[in-house]
Amino acid sequence: MSPEDHIVTLISRWLAGHLGDDEVRSGLSTAGLAGEDAEAVAELARPDRRRGQLQIVARETLEALALEG
Repeated sequence: MSPEDHIVTLISRWLAGHLGDDEVRSGLSTAGLAGEDAEAVAELARPDRRRGQLQIVARETLEALALEG
């Protein structure tokens, strides 16, 4: 599975409520991306974000990854 696919899976499962915040942060920290994708993942992994803020960033990250593919 590519790093991008791994991230899409993690974020999708988190948005659906199948993963907790800590689980998705842990998974994202090992994703191994570079460039803008890495910046978006770093933003998602910030522990000081509230769930509502994270959902916005998560959806934007999914959109950006979809446009790349």
